Amino acid sequence: MRGTKELENTPAQTIALATFIKLMRATESVSADVHRRLRDCSLSISQFGILEALYHLGPMCQRDLAAKILKSAGNITMVIDNLEKRDLVSRDKDTGDRRYVVISLTARGKKLIADIFPAHRERIEERMKALNARELQTLGRLLKKLGRSGSKALVRK
Repeated sequence: MRGTKELENTPAQTIALATFIKLMRATESVSADVHRRLRDCSLSISQFGILEALYHLGPMCQRDLAAKILKSAGNITMVIDNLEKRDLVSRDKDTGDRRYVVISLTARGKKLIADIFPAHRERIEERMKALNARELQTLGRLLKKLGRSGSKALVRK
């Protein structure tokens, strides 16, 4: 057949692709399981991420929140708009620099995240029990290494 030679993978490509597929399937499976109950609260994963970050880290500027939950500045604006409409977060301009906007949880937002976070944490713990403590530490170290390698790979090209 013509062109099949171009589609053949080297052994390194084969293992990289197979591992990537396993990583993506595991990520989707665990994420879907852990986040399933967010629909009951009418929250998206991004909205939950913002509430959780503010709950554990305190008020933050929009840029820092975007970096924390790995979203673009444009996307985070829409997510915060929707949370603000539901009175779960508030935007407050910094008195020293009015361009700097701090996002905070409202009383309603604090109550919601305080109510749902314990069950969320338990679902994560239950799902991660598939691995023992040593395996979790190894996986964490490997994922951190993989995540940090992305910027280096882009610079090389």
